[in-house]
Amino acid sequence: MAKFDFNSYLASTGEVGFVERVISSLVYIQGLPGIKPEELVVFESGEIAQTTGISEESVELLNFSSTQVKVGTRVARMESFFQIPVGDVLLGSSINALGQSLNPAKPMPVMKESRVVDSMPMGISTRSRIKRSCHTGISLIDLMIPLGKGQRQLIMGDQKTGKTRVLLRTLLTQVREGSIGIYAAIGKSQLAIKQIEEQLGYMGIADRMVIVSSNASDGSGMIFLTPYTAMTIAEYFRDQGHDVIIALDDLSVHAKVYREISLLGRRFPGRNSYPGDIFYLHSKLLERAGNFIHKEKGEASITCLPVVEAPQGDITGYIQTNIMSMTDGHLFFDHRLFSDGHRPAIDPFISVTRVGRQTQSRLKQQIAQELTSFLRNMQKIHAFKSFGAEMSDQIKRALAKEERLIQFFDQTAYDTIPSGIQIILFALTWSDVWQEKPKNDIRFLIQKIIFMADTKPEIRKRSDDFIAGLDSLDGLLTRIKDFDVLGEGK
Repeated sequence: MAKFDFNSYLASTGEVGFVERVISSLVYIQGLPGIKPEELVVFESGEIAQTTGISEESVELLNFSSTQVKVGTRVARMESFFQIPVGDVLLGSSINALGQSLNPAKPMPVMKESRVVDSMPMGISTRSRIKRSCHTGISLIDLMIPLGKGQRQLIMGDQKTGKTRVLLRTLLTQVREGSIGIYAAIGKSQLAIKQIEEQLGYMGIADRMVIVSSNASDGSGMIFLTPYTAMTIAEYFRDQGHDVIIALDDLSVHAKVYREISLLGRRFPGRNSYPGDIFYLHSKLLERAGNFIHKEKGEASITCLPVVEAPQGDITGYIQTNIMSMTDGHLFFDHRLFSDGHRPAIDPFISVTRVGRQTQSRLKQQIAQELTSFLRNMQKIHAFKSFGAEMSDQIKRALAKEERLIQFFDQTAYDTIPSGIQIILFALTWSDVWQEKPKNDIRFLIQKIIFMADTKPEIRKRSDDFIAGLDSLDGLLTRIKDFDVLGEGK
């Protein structure tokens, strides 16, 4: 962490304080009679801290450094609030919560603009209705639980259920479509942060991404600041007219860190020992996302994907229900589906999207309705089948169709499927075109079409042209029998 010049700030204000006691990341000092709430201070050792409480006896500070300050250390006011430098040069960089580069070989250049990190969300008069689709490249999400640009969609599930991979695939799809991507790694291990950086580099989108990270060994103050720094950077690019997609991974860690800070500060605990203002803390952050009116571009959005852990699939916890009430829907990752080999392991019946469907075309809305109705009926059939009853030909056909749909929805960690190809593949698996094909042949055909669409733009164009004039599912299923997606002949 960069050091700040204590003597210059001391000379500027003429006020000096002294550290009286230290409790982990909280520092209590005497002196500094002119200090203001949330004002920054600098220790004579060069680290900075933020004022979090003022009483008659002492001033409470939140230390941003993992290095403990010693009792008796001198402190000076900085006469400023916490700001980070912002600019286009942030693209392709990995920074900490203070806006400093994490790569010693690539220090951040001087930027002309700085922004206050703890800012209030913009008012309703600056916002616009969400009406543009936010494609993720994941068929299950785009067809059944669609997202819109500017939507806040909670990613929720147990550990190791594929949440991060879905985030990375969504970032890949959106960055390829022209958006700016921001990944906030909150209190992650250094290995996890390094793996995310390598994945983004492998995908070829690192130059359109900003990674804001704090690792588990950082001080509580740095971890606490991380999502706010990331959102401030997102607001800068939004104001430049860009669509931005930001992943906050994860807010469970952020809530635990804030609970630790509050308990150390002897603030009155509430449910599960979280402080009473934990709801305000997260809602103020997430409300900064949305779809906004832009003078030059018309609209510019911040699509926010906060992540929350749901241990053992429990979605009734305090932080989970808090953030569910702040967002426009949630994707629930089920550990049982993950164990059964489903990728992504998203439960479409527990997952919700509140504004995404209004961004879909009429054809996609019909597809979503048919899929939801069919899969719900299949749940009943599976319950009936468990009694060992004989199955009719109709039930056997329904089970075969379900198996084809499962193959269609299963995607590897590296597949991103364009919207037009998703509809074509759905029509092929839903109709009778592939009814007589063996299971392995269907899997091969799906992978072949995905690969060819990724390497040959003309296939994507042919598919987009094919569905351009279609507005009904019946029309799609009628015409798909004569459509040669690969152009290789029947």
